[in-house]
Amino acid sequence: MTAFKKGDPTTLNRLYGRSSTHKLRQAQAELVEKLLPQISVPDGGEITATRLFGEDRPLHFEIGFGGGEHLAYRADLLPDHGFIGCEPFLNGVAQCLTHIRDGMLANVRLHMGDALGVLDRVPDGALSFVYLLHPDPWPKARHAKRRMMNDGPLDMIAAKLKPGGEFRVATDHPVYLEWALQVMQREGHRANFDWVIKGPEGFLEKPGGWIDTRYAAKARREGRRPYYLRYRRR
Repeated sequence: MTAFKKGDPTTLNRLYGRSSTHKLRQAQAELVEKLLPQISVPDGGEITATRLFGEDRPLHFEIGFGGGEHLAYRADLLPDHGFIGCEPFLNGVAQCLTHIRDGMLANVRLHMGDALGVLDRVPDGALSFVYLLHPDPWPKARHAKRRMMNDGPLDMIAAKLKPGGEFRVATDHPVYLEWALQVMQREGHRANFDWVIKGPEGFLEKPGGWIDTRYAAKARREGRRPYYLRYRRR
C-alpha cells in the first residue's frame, strides 16, 4: 500500500516494500508481456466505461487485488459490468492475468501500480463499487498514515462513488478493523457513507456475491476471522 498525503493524488505513488516476490513462470511472463498491454488502463486522460469498454456500463474499482481471485469472480458474475483493478506487485498481476485468460473475461482492465493516481482520473460519481480487501494493516502506530483507510483516500472514494454505490472492505487484522471503524465514524465520513449492517454481528457475515481471497483463506487456516464492512454512498 501507499501512503496518502494531502495534495495532488498523482504524486502519491510511493510503494513500500518489494514489487515482486519470486520469478515468474514462463506462461505468466508471457501473459505479462502480451496480454497485460492489451487490457491495461490507458496512461493518461479521463477513465470512463465508454473509453475502456466501448459503452456506458456500471464500473467497479478494486484497490490492491492481490492474486485477482475476487476481481475475476465478480467480473465473471457480472459480465455486463466493467472492472478496473490496480495492484503494484508483479506476481499478483501475473496471477490475475491467468484468471482473466482462463475465464475469457473481456470486462476487466488492469493497472500495475498505485491505485490512487488511477482513481483520481475516474469522473466523480462514476463508480458503482469500490473494493479494498485485506490491505496491508501497517499495525505499528507510526505507520498508520500508510493505511489506505485514511481521510484523503476515503474522501476520494466517496467522490468517485455514485449515490447508492458501495464501498466494501475486508480485513482479518484486529488493529486494522478498529482503525477502520474509528476512521469511518469521523464526521465527514459519516456524512458521506451509511454503514450497511444488520445487527451487532453483521460484519462477521460475508455478503452474497463476495468470494474469499487467498488472504481470507490463509487467515482462517491460521485461526483469524475475516471481518466484512460495507458502506453505502449517501
